[in-house]
Amino acid sequence: MTVYLVGAGPGDPGLLTRRAAELLAHADVVVYDRLAADELLALAPPDARRCSVGKAPGAVEASQGEINALLVEHGAAGRTVVRLKGGDPFVFGRGGEEAEALAAAGVPFEVVPGITSAIAAAAYAGIPVTHRGLATHVTIVTGHEDPAKGHADVDWEQLARAGGTLVILMGAARVAIIAARLQAGGLPPDTPVAAVQRGTRPDQRTVRATLATIGAQPIAAPAAIVVGAVAGLDLAWFEHRPLFGVSVVVTRAREQASGLRGQLETLGATVLELPTIVVEARPVELPRLDDVAWIVLTSVNGVAAFFDQGLAPRGLDARALAGCRVAAIGPGTAAALAERGVRADLIPERFVAEALVEAFPPAASGERVLLARAEQARDVLVDGLRTRGYTVDVLTLYRTVPAAPDPDAVTRVRAGAVDAITFTSSSTVTNFCDLVGPLAHQPLVVSIGPVTSATARDRGLRVDAEATEHTIDGLVAALRDTLAAGRPPGGATPRPPS
Repeated sequence: MTVYLVGAGPGDPGLLTRRAAELLAHADVVVYDRLAADELLALAPPDARRCSVGKAPGAVEASQGEINALLVEHGAAGRTVVRLKGGDPFVFGRGGEEAEALAAAGVPFEVVPGITSAIAAAAYAGIPVTHRGLATHVTIVTGHEDPAKGHADVDWEQLARAGGTLVILMGAARVAIIAARLQAGGLPPDTPVAAVQRGTRPDQRTVRATLATIGAQPIAAPAAIVVGAVAGLDLAWFEHRPLFGVSVVVTRAREQASGLRGQLETLGATVLELPTIVVEARPVELPRLDDVAWIVLTSVNGVAAFFDQGLAPRGLDARALAGCRVAAIGPGTAAALAERGVRADLIPERFVAEALVEAFPPAASGERVLLARAEQARDVLVDGLRTRGYTVDVLTLYRTVPAAPDPDAVTRVRAGAVDAITFTSSSTVTNFCDLVGPLAHQPLVVSIGPVTSATARDRGLRVDAEATEHTIDGLVAALRDTLAAGRPPGGATPRPPS
């Protein structure tokens, strides 16, 4: 087998290369640094061994010699090893030392480059490291040399005379000294400086100063420090996204959360997943469909269960519905049907059960409706359709049960350390309240629709915003619009529009 020295990128999981993701998916062992995102570790198989060897200022979990020995041990044992390193393994990542140790031991290895924070952090701060008329070259240098060498290789005064852009990594603790030496080398005190802290991450912070003032600024590691004329450019985009700096709790079932999470993160939010429900399949006895006039589906979960637990075990697919008309409660359900090759014949203008009943045509004599739904659903559709003359058969496809709590997430929410909570169904509200209990400080609460809002109010929550369109897109829009209008999370100081 092989040891793969893999660049994890600067922090944003979306910047991981496809090759790196493929290797993680087949790893037996993952040896990772402290800055590796949890989302990246989750790409490895559940039974893969995960070894943390992180280094932080003043704290080291494993020495470089111990890391080298660990890689040799697992590689020599025939395991597929991914050494996951922040940024690029050969840009101040000590990947060369690890490669030397593997080569000396006769263990095959491969290097998978990653995106270095020297370029990415600056780009996420809106700073091009080269720019026509300002900088034709860039120099990347470490601000923290190995003290065991007994001498310093970095000649800051000479670098000051080299011109172009200077990017300093691992220099947060010595920024005042470095700035003074660069000025001593001839750089003007008003030379622009930008320190990008935790670049590409949701909590990125950019400090803009000059060589004369940067030493007085609180700069926390990890930081990429950009020195030169380009640091005076402000083409910021990452920190200007509408939900940047807002922490949002997603309470959907974990298998459904990715779509909502992706939208929120694209807008800049930090997402805390606190799944309050788990979807459990129920045994399905699918009735004959030849005398069914309408099939009604009320959720994406229902569509999946209907096809996978109802039709598929009987060797059937979308063709079995050829003689039926199909109603969907909203566009999300309709989209799930379309993925299965079925076009919904009826979608109400408002995506609630009451509106679906109103949209149904009067029943012809003896027309039957098969209502495929969750176990805990309201009886609005059953009663309403029967009132309109239909014979209604209920097919229970699944049920939702409370999820096992994540203690760390629960503690954060209880303490009020989040800005907003999203609810996508009444069951998410009920289970959230049972799981979390009283809140020290209620953040902004955003609901997907009136039924969910009513449940939230019944449980003592203040509903700050409700989606006009009762979909995930509508939920995200409601959160965004509420914050853009200056409505503060949880009653705090108003937040200026982005």
